[in-house]
Amino acid sequence: MVSNDTFWNSRVANPLESHIGYWLRMVSNQVSGSFARALQERQISVAEWVALNQIGNTPDPTPARLADSMGMTRGAVSKVLDKLDAKNWIARTTSDQDSRVQFLSLTAAGRRLLPQLTAIADGNDERFFNALTKSEQATLRGLLRKLADAHHITQTPVE
Repeated sequence: MVSNDTFWNSRVANPLESHIGYWLRMVSNQVSGSFARALQERQISVAEWVALNQIGNTPDPTPARLADSMGMTRGAVSKVLDKLDAKNWIARTTSDQDSRVQFLSLTAAGRRLLPQLTAIADGNDERFFNALTKSEQATLRGLLRKLADAHHITQTPVE
């Protein structure tokens, strides 16, 4: 009979490179880290960028919907919104129907800033994914979307 110690000592683990998750994490860390550093040079966090993008591209955004889509607590989103408000990039208006509901919008400064930040995101994608053809990029995007759908991953990553 073989002891457990003998079994575990004789078992050879698959090398890290054999795991898709390893490659996904390696690339993701570099892509997201580069983007975060580029935003930091402009004194903006990834969470602030995501919030600005969501506010600019969502009809009638509210803090509650933003928190849900970003996978953050309402308190955490409130802190992000306070920072954006202090920078004069967003405005909050109270609903005529329900005074407890706030709608979010970009200010003129926020509308000017969003395309600049989008250009940073586009440039980061270009730098990392230009090794792939446009067709390969579309295939990769489709495969990642398929995995997200299969596992019901819907929250926008903020870190």
